[in-house]
Amino acid sequence: MASKVAIVSLVLVGAALGLPSDSYGPSPSHQQSYKAPPMPYNFVYGVNDQYAGADYGHSEDSDGNTVKGTYTVQLPDGRRQTVNYIADHFNGYQAQVKYEGQAQYPHEYGPAITFKPKGYHR
Repeated sequence: MASKVAIVSLVLVGAALGLPSDSYGPSPSHQQSYKAPPMPYNFVYGVNDQYAGADYGHSEDSDGNTVKGTYTVQLPDGRRQTVNYIADHFNGYQAQVKYEGQAQYPHEYGPAITFKPKGYHR
């Protein structure tokens, strides 16, 4: 009986040693990774919704290695913020921020003014 237990134990230990230590990791044949070549792109969008008070935009161009772009937003204090940036794998993200206009603050404070979207009925 002891010999059967010893044989079963040896078989189980041998099987356990034969399995990979990380059963969820990639198999040895799939350890090479695939990296897609850089792809140039560009996009532009803008929103100017007077009813909701939203005024912002973004544009970006990439040659596949370097990304250049700008985005703007109308801030709640009345100023317009513009960010021009450039980013690549060597220098990282570099931004220049500019503000236009004067910050204006109300003399009276109260609850936020909200508007229901057009066509909204409750």
